[in-house]
Amino acid sequence: MDFFLPSSKSGNGNTGNEGDLKWWQLSLIGVGCTIGTGFFLGSAIGIKITGPSIVFSFILAAIGTYVVYNLLAKMTAEDPQEGSFCYYAKKAYGQWAGFSCGWNYWSSNILIMGSQLTALSILSQFWFPKIPLWLFATGYAILSIIVVITGNKGFDKVEDLLAIIKTSAILMFILIAAAALLGWFNLDTKDVLIPNSPQKLFPEGFKGFWASLIYAFYAYGGIEVIGLMATRLKKKEDAPKAGVIMLILLAIIYVLALGLAVMMAAHGAFHEKESPFVTALKKYDLAFFPHVFNAAIIMAGFSTMTASLFGVTTLLVTLADDGDAPKVFSKKIEKWKQLPLPSLLLAVVGLVASIITALLLPGKIYEYITTAAGILILFNWAFIIISSLRILEMKAWGKFIAFFGIALILAAISGTLMEDSIRMGFFVSIIVVAIIGMIAFLLQKKVWNKQHAAK
Repeated sequence: MDFFLPSSKSGNGNTGNEGDLKWWQLSLIGVGCTIGTGFFLGSAIGIKITGPSIVFSFILAAIGTYVVYNLLAKMTAEDPQEGSFCYYAKKAYGQWAGFSCGWNYWSSNILIMGSQLTALSILSQFWFPKIPLWLFATGYAILSIIVVITGNKGFDKVEDLLAIIKTSAILMFILIAAAALLGWFNLDTKDVLIPNSPQKLFPEGFKGFWASLIYAFYAYGGIEVIGLMATRLKKKEDAPKAGVIMLILLAIIYVLALGLAVMMAAHGAFHEKESPFVTALKKYDLAFFPHVFNAAIIMAGFSTMTASLFGVTTLLVTLADDGDAPKVFSKKIEKWKQLPLPSLLLAVVGLVASIITALLLPGKIYEYITTAAGILILFNWAFIIISSLRILEMKAWGKFIAFFGIALILAAISGTLMEDSIRMGFFVSIIVVAIIGMIAFLLQKKVWNKQHAAK
């Protein structure tokens, strides 16, 4: 998953953007910005949990993602707002919903930063296996903070370049894997593992397949932020079409790459400390591939993490401006290029917590953080769907599709309870949601009701 957040306000004005994007441009931006370490590394956990049936998990996740994006795009076309999903939650259910949505999203992306930080550290151990995880995490965190503090005018161009690198890395794997399977370029074809029975397709049974759904959904994470970008379309009504094409392209890339991977290596060969695409090509002794691919993922992953740090910093300022966070977090230091230091410091606390966790739980941190982050993303997606049910006028078929999307989301969340190695992530996410819910309840009772009465 990749993440970026344009300057936004979840308040009540329209975006003010004239719109400069064509629908196909938004589709391509979405593909580049959604692909991230969740797919490059997180999918290995999904394969380990369920086996070759991971391709079906990704197809179901694509359908669920489409439902969410389509409804968000329709709300955007009807009432374009820069605050997007948080604004629509507030519009549909009141301030408690906007507050909960915003802080849930902030929390999920703090965990996503932790997940990406851990992924970068794991991938770096490919070359330096004796260096502890927390040391790599500290180094990447410091570099990311420096980028945010100094500000980089060319950062947008770098992000575009690294989005191309990410997509190219997957396409490189697909081409090399296809060549290897077909015996091209003097690559001797090894055993092709065709899952031609239910046992081979679902080696861990239905329970494993159920548990793998969260990692498929996680790989599509970021789609809700593309909903924010939909406000920049020349024709706002093209937003649903842009999302459909984007998801079709993503699903094809994901399913094709994973389908080739699971045919080239045995189920037991995949693990969370190595990209499944490196694992798939191991027996072909391609000396260059693991190093080139690993480097491409690290560059792209660092870009993702740094963009996330920018994003959560900006989001907290927005929440403070809207009265959903203490006003101190909206303060900026003019001498440092309008740097929102209090907001950045709170995000840094989240990074430090990830480093400490990596030190204490080096064996399980990636599964735990990735699972919790994925669940929190899905809570926000559920918010988008239930907000649309109140805001949009839907016919019976539209409501059925919306509830089907909620069912897929609930299936992915509940599936995390089926697997011991990721169950802790479920409880972490529930604790975060409970804390946000309690704070929202207290604010509603002590502050917002009085403010509403005064008005």
